[in-house]
Amino acid sequence: MSEKHIESGEGHIAIPGYLGVFAVLVVGTILTYWAATKDMDWIFPGANTLVALLIAFTKMTCVMLFFMHVYWSPKLIWLSAIASFFWLAIMFAYTMQDYLTRSSGVFST
Repeated sequence: MSEKHIESGEGHIAIPGYLGVFAVLVVGTILTYWAATKDMDWIFPGANTLVALLIAFTKMTCVMLFFMHVYWSPKLIWLSAIASFFWLAIMFAYTMQDYLTRSSGVFST
């Protein structure tokens, strides 16, 4: 880190900010539990998983931006963070493609 960056006080979040992010994480955890107890298959099959992943993505974004200080980082760090999301999406796509194209197998009901 450059001296100017450290001396200017940038890159830090105040205690109320940390408490706000903590509140978002706690509410997200409670929402995840609540979503797991409800059957959302009437919307479409797999809706519970989608809701849980959306909540997890929101929580992960808060942690990354504020606890890992990406919010105050240079653009190259932002580029690395965004590229990691695309890489994760590619890995999920390949995994789901493999999972969805398999036959029922021995353990199917």
